[in-house]
Amino acid sequence: MLRLTAFFLFVGSGFCGLLYQIVWLRLALASFGIVTPVLSVVLSVFMLGLALGSWLGGRVAGRLTKRSAAAAAVAYGVAEFGIGAGALIVPWAFDLGGQWLLGLGESSSSAYLGMSAIVITLSILLFTTLMGATFPLMMGFLRANTRGDEETFSFLYLGNVIGAMLGAVTTAVVLIETLGFRNTLLVAAVINAVIGVVAILLPRFVSGSADTATVEAAPVRTLAPAPVDLGEQRSSKRLRLALLFATGFTSMAMEVTWTRAFTPVLQTTIYAFAAVLSVYLMATWIGSALYRRHLSQGRPAGTDKLLALLFVSSLLPLVLNDPRWHEEPAIVLLSLVPISLLLGYMTPQLVDDHARGEPGAAGSAYAVNVVGCILGPLFSGYVLLPLLGVKWALLLMALVYPVFLIGRAAMQTDKVALGAKVVGVLALVVALFSTRTHEDPSVYVNAEVRRDATASVVAHGEGMKRMLLVNGVGITELDSITKVMAHLPLVMREKPPESTCVICFGMGTTFRSLGSWGGKFTAVELVPSVCESFGFFWDDADEVRARPGARIVVDDGRRFLSRTEEKFDLITIDPPPPVEAGGSSLLYSSEFYDVLRERLSDTGILQQWFPGGEAKISQAVVNTVKEAFPHVIVLRDYRPPHSGLHILAAEFPLALPTIDEAVARMPEAAKKDMVEWNPGMALKFAWNLVFEQLKPLEEELPDDPSILITDDRPYNEYFLLRRTFGDK
Repeated sequence: MLRLTAFFLFVGSGFCGLLYQIVWLRLALASFGIVTPVLSVVLSVFMLGLALGSWLGGRVAGRLTKRSAAAAAVAYGVAEFGIGAGALIVPWAFDLGGQWLLGLGESSSSAYLGMSAIVITLSILLFTTLMGATFPLMMGFLRANTRGDEETFSFLYLGNVIGAMLGAVTTAVVLIETLGFRNTLLVAAVINAVIGVVAILLPRFVSGSADTATVEAAPVRTLAPAPVDLGEQRSSKRLRLALLFATGFTSMAMEVTWTRAFTPVLQTTIYAFAAVLSVYLMATWIGSALYRRHLSQGRPAGTDKLLALLFVSSLLPLVLNDPRWHEEPAIVLLSLVPISLLLGYMTPQLVDDHARGEPGAAGSAYAVNVVGCILGPLFSGYVLLPLLGVKWALLLMALVYPVFLIGRAAMQTDKVALGAKVVGVLALVVALFSTRTHEDPSVYVNAEVRRDATASVVAHGEGMKRMLLVNGVGITELDSITKVMAHLPLVMREKPPESTCVICFGMGTTFRSLGSWGGKFTAVELVPSVCESFGFFWDDADEVRARPGARIVVDDGRRFLSRTEEKFDLITIDPPPPVEAGGSSLLYSSEFYDVLRERLSDTGILQQWFPGGEAKISQAVVNTVKEAFPHVIVLRDYRPPHSGLHILAAEFPLALPTIDEAVARMPEAAKKDMVEWNPGMALKFAWNLVFEQLKPLEEELPDDPSILITDDRPYNEYFLLRRTFGDK
């Protein structure tokens, strides 16, 4: 009963851990910007806390159990209460830190990011450290009360993985959509509090005296002798720790690479991310459960066999994601199962073998694994992917496993080692010479590929069929609507603009069109490689860049506008599709429109482009703009089926000019730009096509005025329940 209770406590703990990771990451992006360093810092600090807590907890657990068996359980309960407190403290700390950082103004981006990293670390490190301490603390209590159970870590690890899987699915599918981010955190806080109470009371339900550790012990379960292999001979402890580091490093590095590689198939919604995470965790759970079964039967798999299988399985996501073969999300997701299962099997096995039930040793071993988890994503995101791309990054990381295997094979010439080498070589040959990725130039016609720490960018095509892809997803094409995004709001002004700004650079079409009006014109783009592709789409890109007043800023658009003190006569927003993309609500939320309102001049106009999609999302966007600005007009996309929206807003009354007024207000360069791709089209005719799509605002609003997009309730991103059970 004691072990079963501890198991379910760790199910709850794992549930909360994943919930916190998902929500805290999103809150950090809202406070500090959707930039790769912020993402990396949150994940790294999260893992750093787990490593630090696991190491410290192991040492504390040993001391506590020597003094009192119950003390470790009480310490575990107190840690859970502390973790729950983070549900309230972390959002407050992010809000406070974000506002404080605004005082830096337009200081260098590196300075801002450095201070952001400090704020994030101070906000969450304590709570993630407490999470890491829970494993050794509960191990200490169980060890004192079960006399010699040497595989306690794997038992608790299994419960934690199950909880993490449930947490990932429930948070993404149910909690955030129904409750919002902050109320979701409160759910986790309540669960942590319940766990804490149960843990503190747990020693009272143990037969006998917990303080003397004389409780009736469960049957002793000892680890069966493992096969004589790499993990048990020749500096076995060092090799186990090296393997724990390597598996943590490669698994997390591969996870970053998979995210980029799978995006073209799975798209960028939060449900795609949740699906990848859930499959990974489910397979890890199966692997952990399989290890527990083999352990009870006295036949755990040897390290040689596991390493050979890890090598082959690590190549499957690369081979099965070849765009020439299929575009089936199910196949992509299933490709993750073998390697995730093996990692779920091997990690607890290595910790059990190293620790033999000792909490301090288990904490140290697990900490080594977590340190690998910290460094892997950083190395993959900032080194491997920018320099090598998806294919070669995955191949290089896969080679980590045969490095250990070859060392073993060099010492022994058995059939297992020989077979592993043959299979590994064949798998590598197949991967090298027969696979393609979505960033491979050979997949496209006339393609240029650029990579950076943020994304892989493909510019391809010829003439008017040129397109821009970011991580394999089509972002934009050469289309006159992107010119209208610049010209439409500017012809509504009676005088030329002094300063304009476009958020999301894309092909640079809108930026180029803004330049035709003169004055200062700024573009803000998150992905550096997108800006570098400007010349692929426009022969005069260098000339446009060199114009007086031209500026291209690589930054998160919302972060840039929050930090700058500049006022703009026009801000045009063109978020990348789809409108359901993860993080996209930060460019549609009421909090963002508050920032925009502050950055517009007295005669400034906001132009929010909505590319089309679910009617309720469209209505939510319009309603959110209406709540932020007193004056709003909406024009439908002039192109059939007229699904896109030009949403125009200002602090003063807005009205479309007459066609003659529109033409008269345009500089000659702007006139030429407007009809550049249709030189035979009369300018008045072009404006007539645009103006006739003016629609009454009431037609674009939801029936329920409370439907808004906020940072806390991202209506456009979390929609599964609404679309499944609500009205379409």
